[in-house]
Amino acid sequence: MSDALELALAACAREPIHMPGAIQPHGVMLVAERTTQEITHAAGDVAGLLGCDAWIGRTLGEVLGDEVAGRVAQTTQSGGPGGHAAHMGQLDVSAHLDAERLIVEVEPGLGALPASVLLGQLESASAAFERAPTLKALCERAAIEFRRLTGFDRVMIYRFLDDEAGAVLAEAAAPDMPSFLNHHFPGSDIPAQARALYVRNLVRVIPDVGYQPAPLHPAWREPEPLDMSDCALRSVSPVHMQYLANMGVGASASISIVKDGLLWGLIACHHRTPKLMPYDIRAGGRALAGGLARQIRAKEEAESFRERLRLRSLTDEATSRFVGSNGIDANLAEGTPEFRGALAADGVAVLRAGVLHVDGVHPSEADIRALAAWVLERGSEPLATDRLSELYPPAAAFAAQASGLLALVVSPDEPFVILWFRAEAIEVVNWAGNPHKAATLGPDSSLSPRTSFEAWRETVRGRARRWTLAEADAVVRLRDTLLDARSRRRLKTLNARLSEAVSEKDNLLEQKELLIKEVNHRIQNSLQLVSSFLGLQARAMGDPKLHEAFEEARRRLQAVALVHRRLYRADQIEVVDMARYLEDLVADMNASLGEEWSGRIAVEASPILVPTDRAVTLGLVVTELVINANKYAYDGRPGQIAVTLEEHNANLRVVVADHGRGKHALTEGFGSRMMGAMVKQLRGELTFSDNDPGLRAILTCPISAPISAPAQ
Repeated sequence: MSDALELALAACAREPIHMPGAIQPHGVMLVAERTTQEITHAAGDVAGLLGCDAWIGRTLGEVLGDEVAGRVAQTTQSGGPGGHAAHMGQLDVSAHLDAERLIVEVEPGLGALPASVLLGQLESASAAFERAPTLKALCERAAIEFRRLTGFDRVMIYRFLDDEAGAVLAEAAAPDMPSFLNHHFPGSDIPAQARALYVRNLVRVIPDVGYQPAPLHPAWREPEPLDMSDCALRSVSPVHMQYLANMGVGASASISIVKDGLLWGLIACHHRTPKLMPYDIRAGGRALAGGLARQIRAKEEAESFRERLRLRSLTDEATSRFVGSNGIDANLAEGTPEFRGALAADGVAVLRAGVLHVDGVHPSEADIRALAAWVLERGSEPLATDRLSELYPPAAAFAAQASGLLALVVSPDEPFVILWFRAEAIEVVNWAGNPHKAATLGPDSSLSPRTSFEAWRETVRGRARRWTLAEADAVVRLRDTLLDARSRRRLKTLNARLSEAVSEKDNLLEQKELLIKEVNHRIQNSLQLVSSFLGLQARAMGDPKLHEAFEEARRRLQAVALVHRRLYRADQIEVVDMARYLEDLVADMNASLGEEWSGRIAVEASPILVPTDRAVTLGLVVTELVINANKYAYDGRPGQIAVTLEEHNANLRVVVADHGRGKHALTEGFGSRMMGAMVKQLRGELTFSDNDPGLRAILTCPISAPISAPAQ
C-alpha cells in the first residue's frame, strides 16, 4: 500500500461523519431555539414539502401548526433522546434536543399506520426467533422477518469478527439479487467512527443512493458544526455513497444489533431502486432488532453452558485414572490418548520429568522439547493460539501438524507440561471483492472505494481451529485435578514411610494450622489497626481536606483487606469471584461513608472469576471511581451510584455511574495518577460518557492477563 493511500485511509478514518452540514433531500430539517421555538436554520425543500416559503424567524407553530409544535415540545421536554412527535397527513415529524437547539425532522411516511398491523408482525417475528434452535437458524429466520418487515430486495445478517472484519451469516434476497451469503468484508468498509454511530443511532436509512446533499441555510456560523449524530436525515460520507453505487444498490438501510452495549452486527438492507423506510417501519425494526439481540445472547450463553458441561465431563473422565493408587507416572502412557480426546485435539504431548508421551498427529520429539522449553519460559499461565507460528516462528516448520497450540504448565519444577496440537486447517475465505484493494486513489488524490464486489477467494494457511474460552478454562481445572492427584499420592507415600510418627506429624500439622491462622489473624489485625488509626486521625483533623484524604486512604486499605479475607475463606487462592467481592466492597464503603449513604450505592454484577492480582487492582479502581463520584458528582453529599459488572467474551466491563453534576476533568492528584497506573497495569481502557444526568465511568479490560508475543 502506498504512503499516499495510507494517508488517505487515515484521513477517512478521522472524517467527522456526524457533522456533515447537510441532509438527505427527501426530507426537511428545521433547527429552532429550544425555549422560543423560533426557527434559525433549515435544510431541504421546505417550500415543496411544507408549503412555506419564508421560515427564518418564524416559530414551529407557524410553519407546522400549533398542534404539531405542541407535540414536538412534549416529545423533547424531558431532555432525552426524543423520537416520533406527530403525523402530518403523509408526513412523519420527529424531534430531539442538541444542547439549546431543537432539531425537527420532517420526512415522507405512511400516515397513521395501524398499530395492530405492525404489532402483529413484530409478535409473529419474535415468536419465530424464540423457536429457532441454534444461532444459525436464528439469523436465517431474522433475515426473512426483516425482509418481510422492510420490503427491501436483500436483507443480510452481518456479524463483526474479532479482527473488525465482518461476515454475512444469513441472507434473504429476491431471486435476481446477487448473494453475499458467507462472504467476508474487510474492517475498512466500516470505519471505527461509523461503528460508534451505529451504537448511538440504531437505524440508518439512505432512500436514494444517488441523492444530492441539501445543506443547511443560512450558512452555519457557530464555531462547531451542528452535531447530527441523532438525525435520521443526516447526509452520509461521499465515499460511502460511491461504495453503495459500486455495489449496484439504489437504496440502503442498516439496523444495529447491539448486545451488552456493544455492536454485535448489523441487519443490512439493500434495494435495487430508491426506496423509503418510514418512521413506523424504522421503529418496528429497532424494536425487533432488540429482541433479536436478546435471543442471540440467550443462544450464545446456552451454547457456552453446554460446552462447559461437556468439557467438564470429558476432563473428569480423562483425569479419573490418575486419582488411583498407581499414581500419575504409571498411568501417563495409557492416559495420554484420553487427554487428546477430551479437548478434540489432533495430537497431544505430555512431558514430565524429562519423559515424553505423545499421541495423534504431532511434531518431532526435538521440536516438542524445544516448544515445551519455550512454553516454560513464558510462565505458568495457559497459552491458547490458533496461529502458533506468529508467536513462535520455528513452528512454521511443523505447521501441518501443529498450527494450533493449547499449552498447560502443570508444574514448572519437574517440569510437567501438556501440549495439545491442532493441525493446520487450510481455510478458503470468500471475500466480497479483494480485501487488499479495499480503496484506491483517484487522479485528484481523492479516496475511492473498490469497484468490484465479485467473490474473491483467499487461501489462509498457518491457522488451526480456534480454542474456545471454555476449553482454556477446562485445562486450568485439569491442572488443579492433576496437582491434587499428585499431592494425594505424595501424601500417601509420605504417610506410609512415616507411619511410626503419625502422632508427631499430626501435632506438626496442628501447629502449622495454628500458625497459619495466627499469621492471618495478625495480618487482619494489622490492617484493621491501620484502618482504625486512619479513621481516628481523620476525625481528629480540623482540616476537611486532610479528613477527606485520610478517609480515602482508609477505603483503599479496606479494598485490599477484603480480598485477603475472601482468599483465606475460599477454596482456591488463584481466583476471586468478582461479583461477590464487589458486593462486599460496596457494603464496606456504604458503611464507611455514613448512615446517610445507606442503600445509595447499588451493585449489579455477573459472576466472573478473576485472577487474584487483577481483582485487587480492579477493587482499587472501583474504590477510586466511587470516591470520585462522592467528591465531584455530589460534593460529598449522599447520591445514587450504580456499579455494574459484565462479561463480554474474554473481557470484563465495570461501569460506575452517578446522577450528579455530569462530566468533569480528572485532577492531577494522587488518586487520579494511581488510577491511571492501575488501568495501564490491567491493560484496560477507562472512558467516560454522559449518564444524562451524571457521568458513566467505563473500565474495559481482559479478565486475565492478555497473551503477547515474546520479545525477539
